[in-house]
Amino acid sequence: MLTRVKFCGLTQVSDIEAVNELKPEYIGFVFWQKSKRNIIPDEAKKLKDMLNESTKAVGVFVDEDIEVIKKISDEDIIDVIQLHGKENEEYIKSIKRVTGKTVIKAFKINSDKDIIKANTSIADYVLLDAGMGQGKTFDWKLIKGMKRPYFLAGGLDLNNVEDAVINLEPFAVDVSSGIETEGKKDYEKMKEFLAVVRCDQS
Repeated sequence: MLTRVKFCGLTQVSDIEAVNELKPEYIGFVFWQKSKRNIIPDEAKKLKDMLNESTKAVGVFVDEDIEVIKKISDEDIIDVIQLHGKENEEYIKSIKRVTGKTVIKAFKINSDKDIIKANTSIADYVLLDAGMGQGKTFDWKLIKGMKRPYFLAGGLDLNNVEDAVINLEPFAVDVSSGIETEGKKDYEKMKEFLAVVRCDQS
């Protein structure tokens, strides 16, 4: 199975220029004020308008009001919705109904119980993470219990993504801090990260 790539936390025109050249399957805009990668909808719209159509834009939200997500979705700023808070199944159902968009639900993985929750979620995809974008890995041995395609996140970088792709075969790998230098997206790291993932599958 081909593992897709998601570059998350894009905020700059230069980020999109790099993405249009490198062509990952997904990028992420973080709409959460507590994140250092937070972006306002107007700025995200400008970047989305520049984005190559082959790359899907994911909007990342944390316990956001459904109407706020619907507005951003209706304005065609995002193609996919990622929920990274305590959103329950009813909330996910509502988001899918009012937006018609694909939904990714993030789960913080600490134990087998978290894997069971991820396996049974009604979200279209699940994302397995160590926390709230803190750039840390979790115990990958827990993933053996996964029965559905998943996005793997949490502390991925050039040192461990090859191991992840070969041994875990995730649907997608999601990276943010692992392709940054001093808090900014680094073109060379983005290029190398993508090359490692694609090379392992060629």
